[in-house]
Amino acid sequence: MKEIETVRKMFFEEGKNISNIEKESGFDRKTIRKYLTKDDFRKEPLQDNPKYAKLDGFKLEIDSWIESDKRMRIKQRHTAKRVFNRLKEKYQDFGVSYRTVAYYVKEKKREIFKTDNSSLPLLHKEGESQIDFGKAQFMEKKVLCDGSYLTLSFPFSNAGYTQLLKGENFECFTYALNNIYGHINGVPYRQWFDNTSVAVSKILKGHDRQLTESFVRFKEHYSFEAVFCNPNKGNEKGNVENKVGYLRRNMLVPMPVFDDINIFNKELLNLCDKDADRIHYSKKENISELFKEDMKYLNPLPLNPFSAGSYESARTDSYGKFHMDGHIYSSSPSQANSTLTVLKTHDEVIVLNKDYKEVVRHERLYGDKIESIKWIPYLTQLARKPMALKYSGIYEMIPKSVKKFMENGNKSGVLKLLAQLTEESDFETAIYSIEKALEHNATDLDSVIALNRSFKDIYLEPMKLPDYIPSLNSLNIDIKKYDTFLMGEK
Repeated sequence: MKEIETVRKMFFEEGKNISNIEKESGFDRKTIRKYLTKDDFRKEPLQDNPKYAKLDGFKLEIDSWIESDKRMRIKQRHTAKRVFNRLKEKYQDFGVSYRTVAYYVKEKKREIFKTDNSSLPLLHKEGESQIDFGKAQFMEKKVLCDGSYLTLSFPFSNAGYTQLLKGENFECFTYALNNIYGHINGVPYRQWFDNTSVAVSKILKGHDRQLTESFVRFKEHYSFEAVFCNPNKGNEKGNVENKVGYLRRNMLVPMPVFDDINIFNKELLNLCDKDADRIHYSKKENISELFKEDMKYLNPLPLNPFSAGSYESARTDSYGKFHMDGHIYSSSPSQANSTLTVLKTHDEVIVLNKDYKEVVRHERLYGDKIESIKWIPYLTQLARKPMALKYSGIYEMIPKSVKKFMENGNKSGVLKLLAQLTEESDFETAIYSIEKALEHNATDLDSVIALNRSFKDIYLEPMKLPDYIPSLNSLNIDIKKYDTFLMGEK
């Protein structure tokens, strides 16, 4: 990937053509073209600066064509020949030679595509963005999360977009930016970052950075230029620093409370659109109108969004559990003491078998919760071989109440029932049902099923009756009295 990045940087950022790249990198032309096929621009060789007096009346137009190429796909970029032909078609008296036009086009491309690492500009053009994380708490499904939020701002217009996250890992990073790019229907062609570990693995001398391979893939997928601030120089991306605080105060206060973070994030993007309907603090124009200028300079979206997941290998113990990012997840008994493949997304950990088929899916853990166990794979497999239960490492994981319930000899039936009830409700409710059955000396499976269903919150839509049926007074029945009677209590 480093070789691909080097070639693409020489091509897209430094303006070098394939011949120059071939000489400097040692790669053959076929390999270079292969590395560049997914990109949007072609570069021309650099030439010395001649005098172009005959082009004085045409330079602004030529410059605008070349400048627009920064946002175009590779096959729609102006060559010197195309510039020359367009001028001849438009101006009947155009008498400048092709050679003069070609030299000027090459010189102008060198100027436009030249990479200057000497300093980081503080004034930003249309279509450029800055990106940063902030910290925020929120409540999802009644659980308090100490999370983060990623903000992307446009310094030219002062528009900004944010997404709430449970962490600051690569999967959260790409999930948030995928959402923002898709919402605005484009990608900022140049983006400023701090030296986050998501993107930078090592800070080198000067302005160079050793980037993580995953970030390079993300950057090349969306064809943008990444620029990194100097360490401890927050002023170099001051716009997003201010935007992080502004959006927290205006959109995350009071603390957000919701059931689904994905739905809430869609609402956040719409709120950010509405927020742009106000006057810019210094330009005295509406931010939404200024943002239209930003949008003209966005790179087009690729056919498919970047995959916001990553694959990792994990080694399981004798219980089929594995450690990942400081947390413990379960797989299945068949994968105990083995190496498996795991697909991580911002909100899920998906265990795959050797054929890359899904075995079990976990909600990804963040914060203080240490362990996630999905019992159905264990229970289903053990139910097939109940006699081997005591000799497996899984036996130690089973609660005491279940072991006691299985003493009546129907181990397979109990395990199948436990799997069924876990799927219908959850493992904790299934165990509670068994414990309650044992309290009343009920050792049959039907009693456990009845108890489990009694713990569920059942809601039925009210029946709509025809108008000709008279209304009757409702009956209030205390069914607890029946429980008392059936259980022999006084």
